[in-house]
Amino acid sequence: MSITLHDVARLAGVSIKTVSNVINDYPHIRPDTRSRVLAAIEELDYRPNLSARGLRSGRTGAIGLIIPDLRNAYFAELADAVMTAAHKRGLYVLIEQMGGYDKESELAILRGPRMQMVDGILYSVLTLGQEDAALLDIPTPLVLLGDRIYNGPTDHVTMPNVEGSRVATEHLIGLGRRRLLALGAHEDEIIGSAGLRLRGYQDALEAAGIPFDPELVVNVQNWHRFDGAEAMRAVIASGIRFDGVVAFNDSLALGAMRVVQEAGLRVPDDVAFIGFDDIDETRYSLPTLSTIDPSREEIAEIAVGWLLERIGAPRGSIAPREHETAIRLVPRESTTLA
Repeated sequence: MSITLHDVARLAGVSIKTVSNVINDYPHIRPDTRSRVLAAIEELDYRPNLSARGLRSGRTGAIGLIIPDLRNAYFAELADAVMTAAHKRGLYVLIEQMGGYDKESELAILRGPRMQMVDGILYSVLTLGQEDAALLDIPTPLVLLGDRIYNGPTDHVTMPNVEGSRVATEHLIGLGRRRLLALGAHEDEIIGSAGLRLRGYQDALEAAGIPFDPELVVNVQNWHRFDGAEAMRAVIASGIRFDGVVAFNDSLALGAMRVVQEAGLRVPDDVAFIGFDDIDETRYSLPTLSTIDPSREEIAEIAVGWLLERIGAPRGSIAPREHETAIRLVPRESTTLA
C-alpha cells in the first residue's frame, strides 16, 4: 500500500495542510514542525504524487531533459549537472534520449506524452536546424542547449565551440606540431558542434600560417570511442603523416589514442593529443588527456535557472536570451613531454 499525506501527517502529529506546505517549501513554518514532517517523510519513504500535485497546482515540480545519447559521456555528465542544479531548486528531472538521428524522432519525443508530464523542457538539439526554429514555438516553457538553432523562439545556452577548438589547436601548434589531424568532422556540416569545431581548427592554422590540408580532416559518423578508434586505424593504414590530433570530443580522442599506442607510436612524443569536453575519464587515461573544459556546470546552472523563470512567468513575457559559457584549456600528459 502506498504511503499518503495522511500517513505522514499522522506520524508527525500535524495537519495534512502542514505536510503539504513543507513539501512545497512554503515559508513561515516553525523549524521544529518542519523537522518533524521531514523526519516522518524520510521514515515512511514518502514520495509525492506528481500527477496529483499537478492537478491541484497546475505544476508537477518536474522538468524534462532531452539529450542525444547517454552513451556519450559528455551528455551523461551534463545530465548529472542538470539534476544537481534542478534538485537544488526542488525540481525533479525526467531524462529522455533521442535514440534516432532524424528530425521526426526528435520532434516525436519533444511532443510526446512524457514531455507533457513536465513543467518545462531543456532540449539539446541534434538534427534540427535554423530553418526548423518555428517548430520549437511550443506552449511548454523551453530552453535550448547546443549549437543548431540561434535566434530561436526561446532561450539558448551553448558553449564557444569555435574558440574552444581554436585554443586546442593553438596548444598543439605552440608545442611545435604542424601536421594536425582534425578528428570528428561531419561532412558538409556548418552549424553544429562538428562544423564549429572544424572552423576553430582552421582559424588556428590560418593564424599560425600553416596551410589547411583537407587530407588531415577525418570524418566520423558518431562521437564515440569506437568511431575514434576506427577512424585512427584507417588513418594509420593510409600512411598519412601526422604529429598531433585535435579531437572534437574526448571520447574520440580516447579511442584514437589507444590505437596510436597499439601501433607503436608514443604519446605525446610522436603524436600529441587534445580532446574537448573534459569528461571525468580524461583524468585517468594513460596518458591523461589534455582537453577543453566547456563549463558544463555553468551550462546546467544557467539553463535550469532560466527554465524556472520561464515556468513562473506568463508565456511570451520573457524575450529570448542567449548565453555562451567560458572555456578553459586543461593541459595534461597527452601534450606534455616528460
